[in-house]
Amino acid sequence: MTVEAFAPAKINLTLHVTGQRADGYHLLDSLVVFADCGDRLTLAPADDLTLTVTGPRAEGVPTDGRNLVLKAAALFGPGRGAAITLDKHLPAAAGIGGGSSDAAAALRGLAQLWDMALPEPQAVLSLGADVPVCLAPRSLRMRGVGEEITEGPRLPAMGLVLVNPGVEVPTPAVFKALTRKDNPAMPHPPGWASAATMAHWLKTQRNDLEAPAMELAPVIGAVLKAIGASPGCHMSRMSGSGATCFGLFDTRAEAEAAAAALRAENLGWWVAAGEPFTL
Repeated sequence: MTVEAFAPAKINLTLHVTGQRADGYHLLDSLVVFADCGDRLTLAPADDLTLTVTGPRAEGVPTDGRNLVLKAAALFGPGRGAAITLDKHLPAAAGIGGGSSDAAAALRGLAQLWDMALPEPQAVLSLGADVPVCLAPRSLRMRGVGEEITEGPRLPAMGLVLVNPGVEVPTPAVFKALTRKDNPAMPHPPGWASAATMAHWLKTQRNDLEAPAMELAPVIGAVLKAIGASPGCHMSRMSGSGATCFGLFDTRAEAEAAAAALRAENLGWWVAAGEPFTL
């Protein structure tokens, strides 16, 4: 039996930094959705546990124990084999949870392949703050250090554009540059009838990491401006700790038209279009 698992791009529509624990971990409050563009994993029975990475973004991706996919497999315990192929399409260290979504997809796929239950939540959290929220991709609210996950509002029809300018912004450096770490939490997301009303509400919220990330990588400002100037774009914002930014549109067709124009005008930028994904 061969198992396939999809690892969608994670988008932080909001990201409020609300505090910092004594151990240094930051407390977050974020509305998270997923796009239907991402990586794909194929898992097949094998005597040993191996990882092969293919695809347009495979270069530089480790295939040893440093990869979160193999760290995820280790949570099931020793002595189990699988031949895992990761078809890599998402940029790494980009604020859209590429590695975390891969790890979550590996957990889902291996649980099916080996007919086992998923590891305990605390073990999953040990892989990183974004891995638990990626386990069941849909509209979710993530709080704390990633351990508190609740249902998000039902999403209206919309198109999404994702743009990464090809620069890595180290997450620790972004948090270090954050001037205030006790910002207000996010109010309860009310739900929306359209992408336009959703964008109107989102504009009253924040990504607290956007300003410090832009100080470290000013090109993020250019990306936000380019997305925002696209016809039909209701808003643009950075996702996660950057440098990927997103734009919100009424339809997938509008998003795809904007993506084509952005791709043509900004050679070297990674650009993708799609719509929300729910597992």
